[in-house]
Amino acid sequence: MHKISKSPRKHFYSWFNVLDKAKTLAADSAVFTTWDETLMTAGGKLANRWFTLILVVVLAGALSGCAKKKEINPIELMAPAQIFKKAEGELASGKPDKAAVLFSEVERLYPYSEWAKRGIVMSAFAYHQDKKYDLARAAAQRYLDFYPADEDAAYAQYLMALTYYDQIDRVARDQGNTFQALQSFRVVIERYPDSEYARSSILKFDLAIDHLAAKEMEVGRYYLKRDQFSASINRFRVVVEDYQTTTHTPEALFRLVEAYLSLGLDEEAQTAGAILGYNFQSTDWYDDAFKLLTRRGLEPKAKGNGWLRQVYRRVIKGEWL
Repeated sequence: MHKISKSPRKHFYSWFNVLDKAKTLAADSAVFTTWDETLMTAGGKLANRWFTLILVVVLAGALSGCAKKKEINPIELMAPAQIFKKAEGELASGKPDKAAVLFSEVERLYPYSEWAKRGIVMSAFAYHQDKKYDLARAAAQRYLDFYPADEDAAYAQYLMALTYYDQIDRVARDQGNTFQALQSFRVVIERYPDSEYARSSILKFDLAIDHLAAKEMEVGRYYLKRDQFSASINRFRVVVEDYQTTTHTPEALFRLVEAYLSLGLDEEAQTAGAILGYNFQSTDWYDDAFKLLTRRGLEPKAKGNGWLRQVYRRVIKGEWL
């Protein structure tokens, strides 16, 4: 019985013997010559493919190594003072977006250091300059969370208020930013009354209140022009009762005279005229209100017992109870 060789080399050579015998038995040797050439050509092509694949892998590895070297951020090799100076240079050049990124890098590379503390508040400032209010607010809030008792905490809170205040642009829009600004400025005023930002916060607080009053006036005029007198009165009343220190109060009182006369409520119209005359007698609003009343044989005088009479007692008579 013939044993099968277990040697891979002998087994490989046996295939050549079979091929040689097949060639001897073949009638046309040209066929096998062509077949040999085909095998050699295929083997050459296969070798070429392997060589190409290896070359590609080697080149890819080399390029990858170069790319990794290029990806090293030079900022990571710089001292915090150098990064800070570079960020300040970007700010001075009118590039707050780049400055904000650099200030944030100081916080990332040197966390919990004095440089990181400065980096947070300066990134909030740079983002605010770039009008990226959400990012500025987030940085300012992060500073307040980490350093609530620090000397720059008042400034961080003031920056938060500014991110809302600077978005108050049109009376016709939603006043959500105005309310947020008021709340944030109030925190500065109450929590940091002796800071350099308290006075500016008070001024901007008053301006924001004036903005809210302007919104009420706009809506009140809208209703008044459409003869929706009760709806307009409700808006003007808000200005008189809640925003009486704003510049819109004289007009609100005049519009109340108009609206109440249109409804035939003479006593309320007279009382509104009396409050207007006492506080704003030198204004054109009082002159116009006086003419409206006198044309109907009325005079600016507190009458009745409505809400305006109560305002008259508090403001003019000083009767708060």
